[in-house]
Amino acid sequence: MASYLVTGGCGFIGSHLTAALLAAGHAVRVLDDLSSGHLANLAPGAELIQADCADRAALRDAMAGVDGCFHLAAIASVERGRRDWAGTHRVNLSATVAVLEAAVAEGSARGGPEAVPVVYASSAAVYGEPASLPLTESAATKPLSAYGADKLGCELHARVGGVVHGLPTTGLRFFNVFGPRQDPSSPYSGVISIFCEKLVRGEPVTIFGDGGQTRDFIFVADIVAGLIAALRHASPAGPVFNLCTGRPVSVRDLAEAIAGLCGTRLELRHAPARSGEIRHSLGDPAASRAALGLGVPVALEDGLRQTIDWLRAGRPGLR
Repeated sequence: MASYLVTGGCGFIGSHLTAALLAAGHAVRVLDDLSSGHLANLAPGAELIQADCADRAALRDAMAGVDGCFHLAAIASVERGRRDWAGTHRVNLSATVAVLEAAVAEGSARGGPEAVPVVYASSAAVYGEPASLPLTESAATKPLSAYGADKLGCELHARVGGVVHGLPTTGLRFFNVFGPRQDPSSPYSGVISIFCEKLVRGEPVTIFGDGGQTRDFIFVADIVAGLIAALRHASPAGPVFNLCTGRPVSVRDLAEAIAGLCGTRLELRHAPARSGEIRHSLGDPAASRAALGLGVPVALEDGLRQTIDWLRAGRPGLR
């Protein structure tokens, strides 16, 4: 049995990861300030430290004795970054540096040669507007948002941590993640959870622009599998991988698929296209599948069905 720290472990992805680690027989400590996560999401058996992820004293206590750290705490909102540039920077980048530093300090405290390995969440937002698709990890990184810039900063600091301190890390560029426990009422939520809740209720859905914009949607269980596999491959070289499916889906086709699964007539409303929105995003999963040994991702329809079932069950974990 190993012991792991999960920052943001009461959030959408973090709660699924925590549950999977516990199910595998490991001990899990969660660090979460509950600003966007939910206490009801805390997996039974996990230890909770309720604190700010940038709090160095709390990080020291949370990192003590663990065999690895999964750093997921973040403000995953482009719009929030526009409105609160400095505040989101503190959470999305400064706190990441604090986590990396705590991992190095814990290794030194044990008198060992290596720091605690860290797997951290990056984002497809680091790419900005792509010149060509699908996006490989070697594509140019030109973020168009504070969120994307901070995630790219996380990758750079992790690489420095490896060079300067021998810190083993792996970064994972998440594409559009969806699944149960993604709060549809949250201002940071993804389009799938919003559409699913609307269509479960038989309500109209709003599409910005013509609905032809495409995204690479990946189910949360595949993200969890990638996170766990990535810890085994953490190294001072600081590898970074896409976590995606390589399958583009338009927003309009997505709405039609969800309506069909809900048995609901689709009523669309159109709003003006959002300024600065990337038209198409699609990742290449080849490198992560080869390096991390990941299998075929969950089919979109199967993931949507699980998300709809969760909503119909009353959104357990968010009540």
